[in-house]
Amino acid sequence: MSIQKLIVRTLLKLPDGALVAMAGGKPLAIDGRTLDARAQFLAVQGAKAPSITTLDPVTARAATAQGLKLLDGTRSPQVLVEAVTVPGSAGPLGARLYTPRNAGGPLPGLVFYHFGGCVIGDLDTCDTFCSMLADIGECVVLSVDYRLAPEHKFPAAVDDALAAYRYARDNAETLGMTRRIAVGGDSAGGYLSAVVAQEMKRTGEEEPALQLLIYPVTDMEWQGGSWESCENVYPLTREIMEWFIGHYLNDPGEAKNILASPLKSGDLEDLCPAIVITAGFDVLRDQGIAYAQALREAEVNTTYRSYDNLCHAFTAMTGVVPAAKRACEEIARDVRRILHA
Repeated sequence: MSIQKLIVRTLLKLPDGALVAMAGGKPLAIDGRTLDARAQFLAVQGAKAPSITTLDPVTARAATAQGLKLLDGTRSPQVLVEAVTVPGSAGPLGARLYTPRNAGGPLPGLVFYHFGGCVIGDLDTCDTFCSMLADIGECVVLSVDYRLAPEHKFPAAVDDALAAYRYARDNAETLGMTRRIAVGGDSAGGYLSAVVAQEMKRTGEEEPALQLLIYPVTDMEWQGGSWESCENVYPLTREIMEWFIGHYLNDPGEAKNILASPLKSGDLEDLCPAIVITAGFDVLRDQGIAYAQALREAEVNTTYRSYDNLCHAFTAMTGVVPAAKRACEEIARDVRRILHA
């Protein structure tokens, strides 16, 4: 363990009161919610560092990857992890296959897309969380390293997400999966999962068994609500989200496309079951709530959970924020409940 990592983890073992005292002196409250003391400490420390909006995307990827290593938990030892390659829409993509060690045969599958605004992130970003999904969710997880902007702008990530799901669906036996295959992800990955679910219905193809949408981007033109009230909350400020969108889209008008903003679709009926997760301290909170409501109004089987005391990207904080770890475990149990129904 690096000295920096040891210092961070030692500090975050301090009592809540001490952490709050070092993070402004009083609990952070927004919209009637109070942020977890450890998440607040991280938010304050994160705000002191230069924003990734001051960096070029390549440098931002390296910087965020280094930061996430300080916060993430340990990969579940009950899961076997294998590096694999899957065909993307424009060439092969790196991927990881997570299989429970006690799997006695094929298990339901989950194609997972990591967070990062379609600009940053890689297979390490959600490595621990993917192992939790495989272990507790009792499923085989295929995590996909889709192409990123600005090198590969919209809709490259969507095209890769669709290609990866189709590959898993058509090669389920080889991957150790049954035909019950979900799609899922957090933030940008949640957005991609929502689009994949919609596109499979639109094209008349075999739909996923579940769409797992963790603090998803659902409308790239969203304004108001948490977009304003949480605009300065680490790790996803409004400025950073706008930076992501600016790098991802070829022009602002593409935000009206349902492949960029799935909430704009007027055809949500008969979609596969959904688990929608939001965090209380997140600029994306209200658009996630709106998508869950729209799914329910369309009579889609929807499980909605709001972790009001957590912030964006909590899936990568399981090593230092106990509330984040508990939330991730609960999400994995929800996945198991639906995929094994």
